[in-house]
Amino acid sequence: MYRLVSLLVLAAMVGACSRSAPIPEPAATLAGPATDAAAAADLPPVMGPERRILAVGDSLFAGYGLASPAESYPARLETALRARGINARISNAGVSGDTSGAGAERFAFVLRNQPRKPDLVLIEFGGNDILRALPPEQTRANLDRMLAAARAEGVPVLLMGMLAPPNLGPDYKAKFEPIYPALAKQYGARLVPFFLAPVIGKPDLIQADHIHPNARGVDEIVAVTADQVAAALPGQ
Repeated sequence: MYRLVSLLVLAAMVGACSRSAPIPEPAATLAGPATDAAAAADLPPVMGPERRILAVGDSLFAGYGLASPAESYPARLETALRARGINARISNAGVSGDTSGAGAERFAFVLRNQPRKPDLVLIEFGGNDILRALPPEQTRANLDRMLAAARAEGVPVLLMGMLAPPNLGPDYKAKFEPIYPALAKQYGARLVPFFLAPVIGKPDLIQADHIHPNARGVDEIVAVTADQVAAALPGQ
């Protein structure tokens, strides 16, 4: 079972960066609403102040291979939060192919150019770093840079953790996997220990490429993480 999970973890990491994409020009990184106009009409109505959330990540946020942006994790998370009575609006700044380095390059710009300062930012990177076997020290430095930028703007963070596959060796795993809990503790951020945990070992929740979560898989990840996101919102 451990070997199967390890292989599936590796597949998921590959999937997070299976299509490398260039870093967008600054104008392209201004994230918009996670839902499209048609889906927005179906959002559960809620009262209370609007809670803005910025989701910055790679293809796991971008919604690679799904039928529409409305099936992406940020969009489905927005619906789930509204069903819980939270007047959430999520901006999706996921870019397929981004390493943590690419994310760090655009993070501060995206954060500062939101129409309103977010109440919370979700940070999800690391899969592409693993695929390229980038030194864990680089991943840590890049995530540290993003967390520092969020702190400078006074925005709390929910960090989405990743696991390294055993084929990269015990030394790599020992250096990579503590990055997320250590940085979360350092910056006082909330942590999801392993973002992809709800779909590991469940092929019916994975797309035909055997890598990316399908729409049902996204919903399973949302079901497991929505309460953690809600708890990370200030005042909830």
